[in-house]
Amino acid sequence: MTEAISDSLALAGRQMRHIRRMPEQLLGITVMPIAFVVVFGYLFGSAMQVPGEGGYKEYIMAGIFAQVMLANITTTAVGVVNDLNNGLVDRFRALPIARSSVLIGRTGADAVLVTWTCAMMALVGYLIGWRAHNGVLQTLAGFGLLLLMGFAMSWLGALIGLTLRNVETVSALSGVIMMPLAFLSNAFVPLDGLPGWLRTIAEWNPVSAVVSASRQLFGNEQGATSGALPAEHPIAASLIVLVVLLAVVVPLAGRAYEKAAAQR
Repeated sequence: MTEAISDSLALAGRQMRHIRRMPEQLLGITVMPIAFVVVFGYLFGSAMQVPGEGGYKEYIMAGIFAQVMLANITTTAVGVVNDLNNGLVDRFRALPIARSSVLIGRTGADAVLVTWTCAMMALVGYLIGWRAHNGVLQTLAGFGLLLLMGFAMSWLGALIGLTLRNVETVSALSGVIMMPLAFLSNAFVPLDGLPGWLRTIAEWNPVSAVVSASRQLFGNEQGATSGALPAEHPIAASLIVLVVLLAVVVPLAGRAYEKAAAQR
């Protein structure tokens, strides 16, 4: 167990050293999310009306954070496919390291990078008027929940990458997964104006639960909740969904890695 942890940290450090040597990669995961904050906060915020007193700038931040967490699907999936295709997995097989450390190192490094992205987005959000009102502990809990979502999305991306093993296919499938999850939710607009059947789908969307839970922890709640269970208990619903997803995806990704490594 100790060796697996040590190997995982070493491989995560390897991923981070790539950023130090090629800092332009850090711009890619920072500039676009910050642009989302500015565009949604200023351009759309001037036209959008939401219930409650915080305004659209407070409403939108949890949604943008969640969208960035979803993007971890693509980030990790493409990284895993590149590792398979450039022979890195073959090199790992020849090393005396724990097999599990390869995926743990990759998903752990991606979690560190998305933490950096969240910090930059929070800073820009603060500058344009977003505030967290519930104190330090609950604010950190809100970010912790979002980062747990990002970690789960990384493992889902690892499973997709190991299963498909093609960058173009992975990118296309990731978009198909991310688009409805992000936009058929309460991340960007209130659900009150949706038709009944569509609103029900959006209310039970796991992303809606994570976004609602984050808003609650940040003190950015907007308007009354519906009668749907995830909307009434978003924190509990988010934790259950994310933990179950990790419990299912992590062992599946491990098996997919063993299969992919054996076929190299």
